[in-house]
Amino acid sequence: MKLSKLSQLFLVSAIGLILATWLTACNIVTIDYVYVSTSGGSSSGNTGQIYSFAADAETGALRVAHAAVSSGGNSPIAMAVDASYSNLYVANEASNAVVHFTIASDGTLAQKDSLATTEPPVAIAINPAGTYLYVLTGTTSATLTEYPLSTGSIGSATVTESFSVPGFATDSLVPTAITVLPDGSAVYAAVYDASAYSPGCPSCVTSNANPGWVFGFGVGSGGALAATADSPYQAGIKPSGMATDPTNRFVYVTDFASNELIGYTVQSTGELAFMVNGPFKTGNEPGSVAVDPRGLFIYVTNALDSTVSAYSISLPTGSPSAALATSGSSSNLTDTQPVAITVDASLARFVYTANHLGDSVSGFRLNPSTGVLSPTLAGPYPTGSGPTAIVTVPHGNHAIQTTAP
Repeated sequence: MKLSKLSQLFLVSAIGLILATWLTACNIVTIDYVYVSTSGGSSSGNTGQIYSFAADAETGALRVAHAAVSSGGNSPIAMAVDASYSNLYVANEASNAVVHFTIASDGTLAQKDSLATTEPPVAIAINPAGTYLYVLTGTTSATLTEYPLSTGSIGSATVTESFSVPGFATDSLVPTAITVLPDGSAVYAAVYDASAYSPGCPSCVTSNANPGWVFGFGVGSGGALAATADSPYQAGIKPSGMATDPTNRFVYVTDFASNELIGYTVQSTGELAFMVNGPFKTGNEPGSVAVDPRGLFIYVTNALDSTVSAYSISLPTGSPSAALATSGSSSNLTDTQPVAITVDASLARFVYTANHLGDSVSGFRLNPSTGVLSPTLAGPYPTGSGPTAIVTVPHGNHAIQTTAP
């Protein structure tokens, strides 16, 4: 009997839930907690939600750890966890708010304080010391704001930087991503110039500026921000995701419009310089990018292809290799439209994607020697509607895999 597409979806979900229940019944060991923000809950009318999963140390399979909780607003778009893994921050785009949650030892989330932003928040990041929260906001104008953190609580803004492209001060800039060097010495933010790049609306293009940019700021005493030398830096057409390696030497940016991964080397002053043999090919519509905690591999979500591209890093230069093969293919299939990706924070053994149209999380086992990915058991794992961001937190029953800068 031939099943309809809807029937097939229900069957896959049912099998996944049965296997997840079986895993729960077994006395498995949790390696990480995985948190996923969604634009809706499991039923219509709900606002933003955060789903909590526990990852099995042996297989990487996910099971529900706790009931979903409100994200504290509408349309959560980004999440960040501090280096102590005790505080989670969620940017709610439609509510102009960033909400702070504490993370208990059993993975339970508790909402604490929040901050209101004048424009919708788009991306957030935390410095390694856990003393500053960086919030990137705007829809037609990009602004970076720094907030002090005290035992996780958010203080009043200390620094605000508004972006403009030199020579094109009136252009509309759309912010997309942010990252902080592991030593906290610099912060970088990506934008694209909507006045110079407007697909589907040629008449909307009013500027001949380069469309994609990365703005860099050195972080000084007391959190003071100062533009790095020659900032901003060209970043293709539509930069969409950012990540750094754990040694403070490299920054990677995905270009959604050009289907490329752009690599930069970080100079001693925080200035960025293009990798000489880049940019590097990705799948179609690359978005989120993650570097494993050891600094050996890079993983990129391709929204249009519903795949993950995997690369190894040349340690002397930072250059990504050609995509690593898996089962004869250079791509790793996810559920529909992966938009966010994370490598498990404890031992870097698993990779997870949040699939926006699939309403799910896809999981992969990471081969620590080759970087090759293989699907985890019982995936994809159902979430609420429209997942947008994903982070992992170590369970705390083992050492954490890191690379010292």
